[in-house]
Amino acid sequence: MGLFSIIHEIVFHGNGGYNYDDVYNMPIWLRKFTFNKIKEWFDNQKPTKNEDSWVNNSEAKQEASKNKNIKVPTYVTKASKK
Repeated sequence: MGLFSIIHEIVFHGNGGYNYDDVYNMPIWLRKFTFNKIKEWFDNQKPTKNEDSWVNNSEAKQEASKNKNIKVPTYVTKASKK
């Protein structure tokens, strides 16, 4: 990543804790450390393979079997006149 991309990421994902001037004037080792810590935190927040879907396969199969028993209502196409 380029210098300005790293500065942007730190300022943007720093939740208001950093401004452009502070990050630009940081020592390089501190800027890299800060960027890597923020990146590490966001990487750990990614859902795991098992958390990707809102239900796992067994729950999805149960939901599908329940849906087979749903009766679709019949609708009246015209309102009756009284």
